[in-house]
Amino acid sequence: MTQTLTKLLKANLYPSFQPFSPNVHFLISAAIICKFRSSGQTCVCANRIYVQSSVYADFASRLADRVSKFKVGNGLEEETTHGPLIHTRAVEKVEKHVNDAVEKGAQVLVGGKSIPNTSFFNPTVLCDVPANALINTEETFGPLAALAKFETEDEVVRLANDTDVGLAGYFFSRDVGRVWRVAEKLEVGMVGANTGLISQAVIPFGGVKESGLGREGGHGIEEYMNTKLIVFGGLGIGA
Repeated sequence: MTQTLTKLLKANLYPSFQPFSPNVHFLISAAIICKFRSSGQTCVCANRIYVQSSVYADFASRLADRVSKFKVGNGLEEETTHGPLIHTRAVEKVEKHVNDAVEKGAQVLVGGKSIPNTSFFNPTVLCDVPANALINTEETFGPLAALAKFETEDEVVRLANDTDVGLAGYFFSRDVGRVWRVAEKLEVGMVGANTGLISQAVIPFGGVKESGLGREGGHGIEEYMNTKLIVFGGLGIGA
């Protein structure tokens, strides 16, 4: 994905499979790492967060509480947790996505506003983001977590793949069969299973669809590794 605001070249998701897949505290910490590091300005930050309905209210409340404790400001000050966006146009895009989602029925749980005459945008959590919101088709590249409910595995995989791009996706489950099944179904070049942090210098980095062809990095390390076969059985049972 290019790091411009003119063309969307990724599709990130953050579905949480099964009630309390790992514990909710873990899910919140992973979501914050994935969504809010560098104030949401990395190419693999989640743009859409799907949460299973049975834990949705608890997840949204706890995430909003954690985000409310963030402090934007000068990075040289010890209490600062988040810095500015890259320029005022970036702030305007986050504002556009927030306003569009709210006009279409989303609710602001925390944040939602920029700091006037600066490049700072208060870290924001939206809930009940509708399918027709711009944030589902455009990259935000800012500190905005957009939450939506899902019920079933098939539903959330369909929602996740409903995009022209596919750089990275994330999901959580303790079911090993589901981990492999969903990882294969997601139309992205990189998958984080039970983690919100996938970036490493040694991995093959790249996407699918309009996120590009090929991979950069990660191949040279193969000469220093041994191949190990692991065969899983029964992965389709209970699907």
